[in-house]
Amino acid sequence: MQNRRQFLKQTSLLSATALLAPFIVNATGKENPTILLVSGWQDVNIGDIGHTPGLLHILETFIPNATVILWKRSKGEEVKELLNRNFPKVKIIYGRVNKDKDVTNPEFNDVFLKADFMLHGSGPSLVGADNLASWIKHTNKPFGVFGTTLEKPSEFQQGILKKASFIFTRETKSFEHLRKVGISGEHVQFAPDATFFINIRDDDRADAFLKSNGLDENKFICAIPRLRYTPYHKFTKYNTWDDAKIKKVEETNEKYKEEDHAKLREAMIAWVRETGNKVLICPEMTYQVDIMDELLIDPLPEDVKPFVVKRGYWLPDEAASIYAKALAVLSFECHSPIISAANDTPFFYLRQPEDTIKGQMYYDLGFDNWVFEIEQTEGKQIANRLREVWDKYPKAKSELKRGMKNVDDIYKERTDTLTEILLEK
Repeated sequence: MQNRRQFLKQTSLLSATALLAPFIVNATGKENPTILLVSGWQDVNIGDIGHTPGLLHILETFIPNATVILWKRSKGEEVKELLNRNFPKVKIIYGRVNKDKDVTNPEFNDVFLKADFMLHGSGPSLVGADNLASWIKHTNKPFGVFGTTLEKPSEFQQGILKKASFIFTRETKSFEHLRKVGISGEHVQFAPDATFFINIRDDDRADAFLKSNGLDENKFICAIPRLRYTPYHKFTKYNTWDDAKIKKVEETNEKYKEEDHAKLREAMIAWVRETGNKVLICPEMTYQVDIMDELLIDPLPEDVKPFVVKRGYWLPDEAASIYAKALAVLSFECHSPIISAANDTPFFYLRQPEDTIKGQMYYDLGFDNWVFEIEQTEGKQIANRLREVWDKYPKAKSELKRGMKNVDDIYKERTDTLTEILLEK
């Protein structure tokens, strides 16, 4: 049976790159342009890691004649090896942008000359604003933004965005934020987070883990915890938060952590007791390894605990292979459900109000039934919806398929609209 990964490889009209391809060829005058992609914001989160292979896969599939250079922001060696292994044709370069908007790595003198187009990858904001500013300063070439949340852009970011050839936001709530600062037009469109196109897998590692822990295909669910605010001050090297910010983060997390996770535990308990199957507790971010026991395991009834398995931090290729074998993925984090959907597995997104506006993309794509606004949700509602999934699994899979088709249809609609505009130039 053809899976989504194979389908995407064969169907260019169902990707946003059907828009990118004619635009970049038009903008550069080349059939084989060189694209400079800035991405890879951090390596402590499989979602942030997943942005990059998702977009690289889009580019290699739908603009196969393009040469892609990845300007990677984070410098984790393990992630670099992951990308080299899956995208051997992509050159990875690093370079810091100083206060004068010059790149400290002299290699960029040649890169800026060679590249025809710069693309800002998916992310929580215009993270690569300095990178784009350097491109603007040193070239007179076009650039675009792909699948990025643009909530309350700063004046500096606004100045950059107003020069962009196109702006694809990963949810529609960003439109209003852009309109408020005078940015609107046909070039502003919705394109979901590039992680929806992730295709990397590590089936061997995943299968070994599943076998050693007695996790059979479609007979386990995955559960991912999350605190209201990611406690970056505890594990990042360059923390810029002041004492007031740290106090707010810690007090908010402490206030809601048990209330939130008790609701997820209720669904886990129902699953174990009614099916006799297992639960895999796994992380999307590194810090979550340290909160698994406290929030999702220790409070469980004694009869449920033997059915729970833990996984330490991993990379998105292994996570994708695990999620592909799960019956469902239940996550407080935003990107594990995306990786799950990309691998044809139903998901629930348990959305916390502090987790920015990015979750709007699920509503934009028609996944309303699988999004739970956690403060308006009781545990029994999550359990009941999960019960519906396992009782009528073919129906759930069909619902997922329809939702993912909606992803493709949206891209095609945007392609038709924007391609007409670009061809008029």
